[in-house]
Amino acid sequence: MKAKEIQDLIDFISNSGLAEVKIETEEFKLSIKKYSEAPVVKVESAPIAAPVPVAPAAAPAAPIAAPAAKEDTSRYVEIKSPMIGTFYRTPNPDSEPFASVGDTVSVGQTVCIIEAMKLFNEIESEVSGKIVKVLVDNAQPVEYDQPLFLVDPAG
Repeated sequence: MKAKEIQDLIDFISNSGLAEVKIETEEFKLSIKKYSEAPVVKVESAPIAAPVPVAPAAAPAAPIAAPAAKEDTSRYVEIKSPMIGTFYRTPNPDSEPFASVGDTVSVGQTVCIIEAMKLFNEIESEVSGKIVKVLVDNAQPVEYDQPLFLVDPAG
């Protein structure tokens, strides 16, 4: 982004009533937070991948300690938050959760609600499968693109 575009974005956000905006692309991250009257801007360039050095072939060293066994989640698909807001598993405090561990969900099925700016947005699954893990506690704040559920598409 050019400086003029950033300034125009800051002016737009200042007049919009939004308190915070985050934009992330492959080239940069932009975070704008308005604390009082003057917004604070933070721009980060995306890291450039450095070549990984290759060690010369040598006798394998004995491991000092084996790492703790970690659950293999590579076969699971994440359902991610499409926005910043507050995560709710139920439509109201007296209701059952939209989706729980062990439930089978299908594409388009509501799995949770995210409240953003006093609007309640139903979040629908983009994958069919079995919920294997809920990654966020009820009524917790979530960030854009934060994983909310793990789904086993084979389930």
